[in-house]
Amino acid sequence: MTIIEIEQPTVVLSKTALSSTHGEDSPYFAGWKAYDENPYDQITNPSGVIQMGLAENQVSFDLLEKYLENNSESCSTWRKGVSDFRDNALFQDYHGLESFRQAMASFMEQIRGGKVKFDPDRIVITAGATAANELLTFILANPNDALLIPTPYYPGFDRDLRWRTGVHIVPIHCDSSNNFQITPKAMEDAYKNAVSMKMRVRGVLITNPSNPLGITIEKSVLEEILDFVTRKNIHLVSDEIYSGSVFISSEFTSIADILEERNYKECERVHIVYSLSKDLGLPGFRVGTIYSYNDKVVTTARRMSSFTLISSQTQHLLASMLSDRKFTEIYINSNRERLRKRYDMIIEGLREAGIKCLKGNAGLFCWMNLSPFLEKPTREGELALWNSIVNEVRLNISPGSSCHCSEPGWFRVCFANMSEQTLEVALKRIHNFMAERN
Repeated sequence: MTIIEIEQPTVVLSKTALSSTHGEDSPYFAGWKAYDENPYDQITNPSGVIQMGLAENQVSFDLLEKYLENNSESCSTWRKGVSDFRDNALFQDYHGLESFRQAMASFMEQIRGGKVKFDPDRIVITAGATAANELLTFILANPNDALLIPTPYYPGFDRDLRWRTGVHIVPIHCDSSNNFQITPKAMEDAYKNAVSMKMRVRGVLITNPSNPLGITIEKSVLEEILDFVTRKNIHLVSDEIYSGSVFISSEFTSIADILEERNYKECERVHIVYSLSKDLGLPGFRVGTIYSYNDKVVTTARRMSSFTLISSQTQHLLASMLSDRKFTEIYINSNRERLRKRYDMIIEGLREAGIKCLKGNAGLFCWMNLSPFLEKPTREGELALWNSIVNEVRLNISPGSSCHCSEPGWFRVCFANMSEQTLEVALKRIHNFMAERN
């Protein structure tokens, strides 16, 4: 292939293009680069870097493949001599296919144990949860306003919520003294901190189950958060994209449960984000939703969703799959059991290596505590250990500092994006690494 050399003249780009708020100078993304340059493969590259920084769910992919193989006709745009191709190929409005919104609402109810109902007309479809969260940020806040987010939080939020919106993130600091639970004092301190920096706080964003902690937020804590945003007259965004992956117990409390118990009082300030990337393991399909109880937010989100539409073909396929109650019930139960088994496997393997983790019950990761093994109990000490794990042990894990954890030595480790055989290799590497240090 001929490589064409093109002179790069000095031209001025926008402030957004040149801004560092994309966050890609974070160790979180540096670990990904190390993996991309030397990816592990059991046959062709057994000494490569194993990807444990990607929160991707592959444990139940076979169930999806089997469903599509057995139901290819119902998922197709060509059925019994009648083609739906033209209807799907032509332009669709911003609302999305009605059949898909109905199927999505039904699946969201099923994921949450049938305790609440979701209105399909309040669902706004977006190209993944990333687009949903950014779209809500655009709607709820102005540039230089602030969102409060409990720490530790998903490193990608630094990019997703700030880069193009100009909105600031002010951390609600949580720590290990109470297993990183959110407290009213921590929320109040974060609010005062934002005000002291002359920022207008527009809302609180929570992830439930928590990413990267892998724990569900207790009902009493959700009630405190809702009380807090009500007192401050701000919004609450509840990112619940892992809500189907509650693997220790099927019990999951959504903010929607609290609203129903309160007869939907103050519901207009609450907005739920959900996607199929984690629960169904379909990140490549780019399917996310916003569910808002605020009419103006729904209307505005629909208008803005023209920038984040999902293909009609994808909607058509998933409408068929999610409407199959028998399949979704089997999938949800099997997926939770497989995640529980995988979680037990990594927790036991780390325990044998002398490593403790925060007790989790959901998500695709565990919160690993390596603080006893730091040479210095500082961020620099944490990054030094992380550098050894990435470059010597060749495991891409995410340091707690990239998640804005205030305590050095914690790491997010993903366990559902690989085979059990690969996970065994990763655990063996960790065990050998710890044995050498001891």
